[in-house]
Amino acid sequence: MRGQAGSDALALDHAPGAWFVLLDGVPEQIEMALSARGLSRHYRIGPAGRSYDDPSYLHQDEAFDGIGLRPLSPVHLRAAWQGSDIAFSWVRRTRLDGDSWASVEVPLGESSEAYLVRVRLGAAVLREVVVSAPAWTYAAADQSADGVTGNTFTVEVAQLSEAFGPGLFRGIVIDG
Repeated sequence: MRGQAGSDALALDHAPGAWFVLLDGVPEQIEMALSARGLSRHYRIGPAGRSYDDPSYLHQDEAFDGIGLRPLSPVHLRAAWQGSDIAFSWVRRTRLDGDSWASVEVPLGESSEAYLVRVRLGAAVLREVVVSAPAWTYAAADQSADGVTGNTFTVEVAQLSEAFGPGLFRGIVIDG
């Protein structure tokens, strides 16, 4: 069950026999204001039936980035040559109320739809574009200006959130 709740982009390939933790139920997120993201907080962790000063309790100082707010990575990233241009498309996902099969499209979960598109040649980011729909066309003139013509390059897409910023990127490799 790796990759649940939007963690698929971070899932590791575990070897047979690896340890796992079985969660019986859904863990709840700690409620905090957006302004508290990244701020250190003190926690006492231990058995609920004992007092907080019991030696079985552990004290931890933790800061959280609000990963529960991070948009899920897009899926079904496709590229289609249109002459010398390349048309990219993808399907967005949602963190909120996306389990219904009755809808044509999952709810956006944000006040507006936006994606960050990156063009990479190796580790170098050649272009970043913000688009408001799950599609983008990489024009031949832009490809030439970026120097990707004739090279293998990667196009990555992440959904943007006003509360979190860019989610995890999903990429597709293009043989120029």
